[in-house]
Amino acid sequence: MAEDTYAQHKRPSPDALLEISRREARGRGRLKIFLGAAPGVGKTYEMLRTARAKIKEGADVVVGVVETHGRKETKALLRGMTVIPPRKVDYKGKELDELDLDALIARRPQIALIDELAHTNAPSSRHPKRYLDVEELLDQGIDVYTTVNIQHIDSLNEVVAQITGVRVRETVPDSILARADDVELVDITPEDLIQRLKEGKVYIPEQAQLALENFFSPVNLTALRELALRQTAERVDEQLVTQLRAKAMLGPWAACERVLVCISDDPRSAGLVRYAKRAADRLHAPWTALTVETRRSIRLSDEERNRIAEALRLAEQLGAETLTIPGSSRRIADDIMAYAREHNVTQIIIGKSERPRWFEILHGSVVHDLVRQSADTSVHVISGEQLPNGAQPRPAVRAAPEKTSNNLLAYTFAIAAVATSLGLAWLIRPWVGVESIDLIFLTGIIAVAVRYGLLPSLVASILGSLTYNFFFLPPLYTFTISDPKNVAAFVSFAVVAIVVSNIAAQTRSQAVIAVNRASTTESLYGFSRKLAATATLDDVLWATAFQIASMLKVRVVLLLPDNGSIAVKAGYPPEDTLDASDLAAATWAWMNDRPAGRGADTLPGSQRLFLPLHTARGVVGVVGIDSDNPGPLLTPDQRRLFDALINQGALAIERVRLVEDIEQAKRTAETDRLRAALLTSLSHDLKTPLAAILGAASTLRDVADKLDEAQRDELLSTVIDESERLNRFIANLLDMTKLEAGAVAPKAEVHDVSEIVDAALKRAKKILANHNVRYTPAADNPQVKADPVLLEQVLFNVLDNAAKYAPEGTAIQIDAWQDYDRITLQVSDEGPGIPPEDLERIFDKFYRSSKGDRVRAGTGLGLPISRGFVEIMGGTITAANRLDRSGAVFTISLPAGFESETLDHAA
Repeated sequence: MAEDTYAQHKRPSPDALLEISRREARGRGRLKIFLGAAPGVGKTYEMLRTARAKIKEGADVVVGVVETHGRKETKALLRGMTVIPPRKVDYKGKELDELDLDALIARRPQIALIDELAHTNAPSSRHPKRYLDVEELLDQGIDVYTTVNIQHIDSLNEVVAQITGVRVRETVPDSILARADDVELVDITPEDLIQRLKEGKVYIPEQAQLALENFFSPVNLTALRELALRQTAERVDEQLVTQLRAKAMLGPWAACERVLVCISDDPRSAGLVRYAKRAADRLHAPWTALTVETRRSIRLSDEERNRIAEALRLAEQLGAETLTIPGSSRRIADDIMAYAREHNVTQIIIGKSERPRWFEILHGSVVHDLVRQSADTSVHVISGEQLPNGAQPRPAVRAAPEKTSNNLLAYTFAIAAVATSLGLAWLIRPWVGVESIDLIFLTGIIAVAVRYGLLPSLVASILGSLTYNFFFLPPLYTFTISDPKNVAAFVSFAVVAIVVSNIAAQTRSQAVIAVNRASTTESLYGFSRKLAATATLDDVLWATAFQIASMLKVRVVLLLPDNGSIAVKAGYPPEDTLDASDLAAATWAWMNDRPAGRGADTLPGSQRLFLPLHTARGVVGVVGIDSDNPGPLLTPDQRRLFDALINQGALAIERVRLVEDIEQAKRTAETDRLRAALLTSLSHDLKTPLAAILGAASTLRDVADKLDEAQRDELLSTVIDESERLNRFIANLLDMTKLEAGAVAPKAEVHDVSEIVDAALKRAKKILANHNVRYTPAADNPQVKADPVLLEQVLFNVLDNAAKYAPEGTAIQIDAWQDYDRITLQVSDEGPGIPPEDLERIFDKFYRSSKGDRVRAGTGLGLPISRGFVEIMGGTITAANRLDRSGAVFTISLPAGFESETLDHAA
């Protein structure tokens, strides 16, 4: 869509006004960045000097964090300024000073000084990066002064690494620099900076010498200085353009060079693109390749459309921004100049016309129109490269490429429209008079123009004029006109008919272009929504293949990497394998990130055309297309649509894979955590009973004859008790493994609750020997529907947990009751209770709540196993603290064991 020429009509640009409004929005602070090319240029010094000037003006300035690096001049500027004490953070045995964000927000100064914007905060901080702290301060309405070096800008990270050989790890996103209200460049020459380094004003002598030998070389500093100067200039230029657009001032504003190259179907367009690239490089300027779609564009042949598409693709490969705009005016030069003024273009490059002079007199010249309208914009008219063999310049007059049948239909319709208008005019002539007859013919001519375009409507205009003269202007039935008034009427009619038909045809062309673009945009929007709703890779691949096939009427296969090669993963219609030639072409396209196969420069004998699916991270797969139609698979317009579809598909594939990577990373982290917990458990809790068993057994072996009967019995009892304890640990590990593998299948049967409780108490007799256990059964001896073995294990684990944490001699209470269709079992102890933050975590694997100053022995699996067993039996288990006194309460709820008819009767 063409940009609206607001400045041309003396109207401010809405985008510029919106940007200014955003920056001046109430409640948001202003950001000023002091940008430097390298450490030591004086960013912090300049920030403090500016802050002191603000203090003299009465501003409330507070230092959030400033790094002096031991420099005396910087320390001197800090004297007398309000400083927020740093927050002390212990990290790996070292005490770090971090910005106290909460204290700074509570103080709410007018301006906060935050040094080193790219700093990484300590792990316990609210934000991982300092620039996020700055954003929060800005959201609180606090102005911020901050500093950053050019090598910390994210988009320049690769460039800096290539220049200096050093990869900077701490970066800030470009959006921070873009949203800054002011960027002040702090600059000194490389020679002065090296001298400061030698004088010890940047680093201590040992570090300074090392820096001089590596990062701080004159070449590196000069390159970094250029980056800083260009970045600041571009930022200032953007602000200037925004301000001037908001004031509706006409461009160009030559604060920064911008190059625009005009692309057409001329064979020399590729040469123009290369020339524009060289010109932009010489000027160190951004450049754009522009083509204007007019009604003539509809009549271009596939070869001519392909020239435009190839020229735009070449420009994009060379680093240009490519743009196609619909013509909104009668002359192409008007649209080009409107875009140039709106986007501050200072250099326009256009090809020299090869059309004859008479054609330019009749139809006008884009080159001449541009030169006349250029004002302060420079227009370069380039002859272009020599035409390749076989290529022909554009003809002066182009025949419409429509099929002959379509042409005949159009001209037949034009003749029929004139004949219909004649019949209608003849019928109503007695009532409306000759003066109004011409309107009927104009209506027919407009209908022809709207339906079939310019040439048929011109034919209708000529036929209509002659018919109007022959049948309605005296003398009748001749082409002569006797009355001078009728001559004027005839000439007026002919002129109006031609002008109206031309306007109608132009409107039709614009409408056709708009409808086609709207249809394509709607399809792409629907496709993007479909991809956004897909969660699996198979769904993304199927949706992509189906969308390409349905919109371009081709057969599609999608191939993704698989064990070092690529394999077919989806297709429409479904396709599982490829022949050898197609697979070779697909592999080459994947490995070289270039098209291969049918119609490409590489392996053109293949049945399909293969193109890489790539994102910013690289090639993610390959898409292959073919059809039964001879000739090129895609027209230039279809190729542009195809590129848009595969780009969306590639991004969706990458998104799904990123989600899978994140899930895998989470699973890996969880596995590592569980492995560490298991090793801790094995190394401590399983080792303890083994040590007791080994000690008792060794004593029996070595000094059994010196022990009396009671001592031998005690040692044997220790061996048995610890063996049982070890057996319980191992059983818990096996039970948890079975639960996670889904290998536990409960056999739900109706059983007496008291029998299962009694069995669990007998099994836990030794564990509960030092506690007073009380059991209060439910009235009417209810039945529970559960697996008795699993329920007994659940009760045993809960009782074992209570025995560990409740002091010896205290009571453990078991209560059972029926609540309609549920049976509830509740185990209460008189221990210290459960910390509130651990009420849910105690059911996590290997987690053991800390009570007081120690952790009880155990693997941390008893309660997670109990929850797993209860849930697969259709019940629930919860933990809470007692309200009447200290202690924990575990409540188990399970289905009651009565039959349905009993339930109906009870109801």
